[in-house]
Amino acid sequence: MDVLRGWAALAVALHHASYVYLPHVRIALQGWFDPGTYGVLVFFLVSGYIVPASLERRESVRGFWIGRFFRIYPLLAVTCLLAVLPFLLGVRGLRAGLEHYHPATAILAHLTMMQDLLAVPNAMNVLWTLSYEMAFYLLVVALFVIRAHRRSAPVSVGLTAAALAAGGLLPTWLLSGLLSRTAGVGAVVAVCSAALVAAIAAAVSGRAAARVAGGLLGGLLAAVLVALNGRVGVWQGLAMMALMFAGTAVHRAEHGQIPRWSGGAAAVLVPAGALAAGVWNLHGDWHAQLVWAGTVLAAVATFGAGWLLRHRGFPRWATGLGTASFSIYLLHPLLLMVAAQFLGQSGREDVLGMLVFLVVLLAAGWASQRWIEAPAQRLGRRLARRAPSKAAERPVLVS
Repeated sequence: MDVLRGWAALAVALHHASYVYLPHVRIALQGWFDPGTYGVLVFFLVSGYIVPASLERRESVRGFWIGRFFRIYPLLAVTCLLAVLPFLLGVRGLRAGLEHYHPATAILAHLTMMQDLLAVPNAMNVLWTLSYEMAFYLLVVALFVIRAHRRSAPVSVGLTAAALAAGGLLPTWLLSGLLSRTAGVGAVVAVCSAALVAAIAAAVSGRAAARVAGGLLGGLLAAVLVALNGRVGVWQGLAMMALMFAGTAVHRAEHGQIPRWSGGAAAVLVPAGALAAGVWNLHGDWHAQLVWAGTVLAAVATFGAGWLLRHRGFPRWATGLGTASFSIYLLHPLLLMVAAQFLGQSGREDVLGMLVFLVVLLAAGWASQRWIEAPAQRLGRRLARRAPSKAAERPVLVS
């Protein structure tokens, strides 16, 4: 799984770098395959396979959220600051018109990590995927606190069915569009942020009833935002969530937590449904249908190959790439911003430039992982060990 994470991060980075260094290669690929979306889908499948297991291993919602915070936020804060630094220095504007939003709204939305589900532009283009990761975390916690966490297979199939049945009927950013006319985007962000804080605060409580209430509130918030307020098509948002839970179902079947046929059914039905949802909702655009189908099939095949080889040994450089995958993912847009907007390296074939970019990215990713990510994670583990005992936070059965 580490190897898959590293490969996925590299696929996304090279896809974005092709806009700057290899535009003809990008044009040749875009007719049948989207490397960026491919890398993201591999990431989501791996997250589904790994993340719920980390919660259940701890059996502590508080420990889970502490671990997630120190895994993500320190590096996220550093890279977001670097992304907006040229704007703060008066050198250039922010991407996608983010400077037109009230600073409090923009900052608060990014603090929730759900800005892409709150109709607020991302400070960096890659941050949209973190919104769906956060929604997944909230749903995972919701299922855990009511002891429904082993129902990953039916949840994944249900999300796929929703993508097929209703994914094309709802417009993007529906909730923000309706409420912004009266309250404004800032009010929507404030309310959702308050709900998120309340949900997590209650879910980490020492009281069983509060944990259930907080977990369910967080799950409801995630479900509403993904279904009613995504920037991408609703069918695509639901399909991505379904793929994450399909990864979870594969893990459960592998470890005997659910019947093998159940995990196998999710592993087949969810990708097939995601592919069908794309083909159905992109009807009339055969090119987009072809790209989506090729991308989904390639991502599922890659994850499947990684799963089949999970007991094999891999070179340290390959697993090390996975360890630094988050740094690679968040740092590469910054390097491309410098190359394209400050060094003028854009729009021409430059194989040497691509190689230099790759070397610099790997070096920066290694340094970032060692000096930002690793110390933060060690601190998070120390704090998580102080969380309540496992027995104190066992999930509560809700009939």
